[in-house]
Amino acid sequence: MAKLTKVKTRTSGDQTEILVLVNHPMETGRVKDKKTGELKPAHYIQTMTFEVNGTKVAEASLGPAVSKNPLTSVAVKGAKPGDKVKVSWSDNKGENGGAETAVS
Repeated sequence: MAKLTKVKTRTSGDQTEILVLVNHPMETGRVKDKKTGELKPAHYIQTMTFEVNGTKVAEASLGPAVSKNPLTSVAVKGAKPGDKVKVSWSDNKGENGGAETAVS
C-alpha cells in the first residue's frame, strides 16, 4: 500500500524546521474492526530518518502510540536555501517511504 509523504521546510535565522506529514494508518493492534469485531493488525511507523545534503541530521523512533497520519518535525542549524532535504521512514510491516525537497 503506497503511502503519501509530504516534506516542507521553514527557515528562521540559522534554524530550519523540517516538517513531514505521512499518510499512514498507525494501527496499534488493539482496536477492533467495527464490521468484523476482530482486532486490526498492528501497523505503525517505527523509524524516520532526516538527511540534509546526504548527511543524517536526526532519527526519530515512532511507535503505536503515535496518531494516524503523523506530522513530525525537527529543527536543524546551518541548512541553507537550496540544500537537499530527504526524509525516509519504515514501518513494522516492512513498508517504507519518504520524500525529498530543497530548503526554501
